[in-house]
Amino acid sequence: MVNIEIPHPYTTSPSAPYGTPHLTINHQAGLDLDSSNAFEGPEKLLEVWFSPSADELPTAAALNGLKCVPAEVWQEMLDIVNCKVLSTVRSDHVDAYLLSESSMFVFPHKLILKTCGTTTLLSGLPRILEIAALSARFPHVAANLLKSVPAAATPYRVFYSRKNFLFPDKQRGPHRSWPDEVRYLDKIFRGGSAYMVGKMNGEHWYLYLTEPNTSLTPPLTPDHKRGSTIDTETKILSIPSGPGTEGTEMIQTHDETLEILMTDLDQQNAKQFYLEHASAVAENQEMNNNKTAANELGSILAEENCLGVEDCFDIISNTLADGNEQTKNIGNKLLGELSTEGHALGTVVAKSCGLSNLYPTSRYPGARIDAYLFSPCGFSANGVIPAPERINGSGTTHYFTVHVTPEPHCSYASFETNVPGRHTGRDTALIVEDVVGIFHPGRFSVTLFEAKFESFVLGTQRTPLQASSPMRLSAAKRSTRMDCIRGYRRVDKIVHDFDGYDLVFRYYERNDWKGGEPRLGENNF
Repeated sequence: MVNIEIPHPYTTSPSAPYGTPHLTINHQAGLDLDSSNAFEGPEKLLEVWFSPSADELPTAAALNGLKCVPAEVWQEMLDIVNCKVLSTVRSDHVDAYLLSESSMFVFPHKLILKTCGTTTLLSGLPRILEIAALSARFPHVAANLLKSVPAAATPYRVFYSRKNFLFPDKQRGPHRSWPDEVRYLDKIFRGGSAYMVGKMNGEHWYLYLTEPNTSLTPPLTPDHKRGSTIDTETKILSIPSGPGTEGTEMIQTHDETLEILMTDLDQQNAKQFYLEHASAVAENQEMNNNKTAANELGSILAEENCLGVEDCFDIISNTLADGNEQTKNIGNKLLGELSTEGHALGTVVAKSCGLSNLYPTSRYPGARIDAYLFSPCGFSANGVIPAPERINGSGTTHYFTVHVTPEPHCSYASFETNVPGRHTGRDTALIVEDVVGIFHPGRFSVTLFEAKFESFVLGTQRTPLQASSPMRLSAAKRSTRMDCIRGYRRVDKIVHDFDGYDLVFRYYERNDWKGGEPRLGENNF
């Protein structure tokens, strides 16, 4: 079951006719997004796991884990991050929060927070650990009020990643540079590892992750000397590498995250993510719907009164034009609301750009999309995708999220999903082609972060040959197919083996691309 709601108090939404019932709007939350200046589209992405899966919650944890936390508690944390909740899609397995700056997904066992602009995402991390400890009752280190140290749950694993910023000088708090972010995370977690994936002088991606069963860094003592700690070194992964030996633990449940980060969007195509363009599309749809309804009504009257359809249509038109000001006022009011309604226009854009077809309801009957169009431009959407019953009888629910900054001087779009490729019936390359076909980027990177397959089956250790089939072979096929994305050439490819995960990073440029070198924005090495 999926329920769509939004925090109080908000206004009534006219979105219901467009397939998003019970969704209401926070108009104020979108007003502070200033699109007249350069906007930092690339997001900061944080995943905090408190157990390996939703089926393995600690005994002491709340029955539904993090999902038991009230929405107002999450909003208090998001105030620290500097973003607001626009709306929420709730399901049995995940709650998807659409934010004024990107998205948050809350599962029983983990939280995913993705924010753009100048948000201070990592500043909210201590509060997330405290909420997990006090509200969700995960195992934790007790608070020390004398030292002003809050309670903090001990995570299972933590992942933090982002693309290189385009405008690093505009960032705040711990996000002014990658070394600053690493130092901040090291103060909270022990044994973290930091990586830069990609070319130092080209498009690259940063990653910080902890080992399974993460431990927290003890608070500093009063006599601790400033500067006596050793910063985690950022390892640079810039050449293709095969399987490594950085750990042997295997994740028991399949976990797969696909992230597509796109820049230099085609300017003509990007107009569909502007308020003015979307309003025109919505008004045309409304006029066509009204005309269809009038024709249907005319047919009914003609059948009942033996009049011609054209005569009936004239009667209806004349009535609306001459004698029914109330009807005209209602119509004008609806069009006026529609032209300024972020969620209504977001739904229009999701359909017209093709986003709704990525995971269609014909194949995923319980799928829901929550979309928002900002003023004067900018687009965000969350998707909640229940797994088909033929794949998973328990009804596991996955997500996708999309965010678009269409202005030419800082154009950017991102797509992220954890829907496993085997659930879609399409290989990863086809999904990538569908996504880039919506946004038409000049260049983009693809990161596929995939849990390793189990080493043991029914207690028997698998041989290298067994471990390579059949799922390993399908992964190899996906790898080969990903080298040939229609309309683009692959410029870079990096493969790395982490503890429990395989990472494949690829960077592409359009075949006819003549836009010059990437805009680095930052270069800390």
